[in-house]
Amino acid sequence: MEEIASALGQNVHRIDLSRTVTKYIGETEKNLNQVFETAASKKAILFLDEAEALFGKRTEVKDAHDRFVDLEISYLLQRLETFQGIAILSTNTRPQIDGALSRQFSFIVEYC
Repeated sequence: MEEIASALGQNVHRIDLSRTVTKYIGETEKNLNQVFETAASKKAILFLDEAEALFGKRTEVKDAHDRFVDLEISYLLQRLETFQGIAILSTNTRPQIDGALSRQFSFIVEYC
């Protein structure tokens, strides 16, 4: 990661999921908005580690909680589509990533 940033003359803006995701409605989106705004203003590479925690597959809506989780994923997809910088996502469990997100990737690199 650092090598890519160095080669591009950019910094890396890492997301700390423990500080970003919250159980309170609307707070996760607010925190993510700040993350994207900070990365954009610094022209930094946005690095989302353990992306499956943020971009898990959407589920059938059975209750209000499911609806808000799906809204968070939709919000993230929209933010990634409009993000003008480079975003790198990492995961150990690619099958858990939402299919709509996977279709947004320019490159997928798998390490075995």
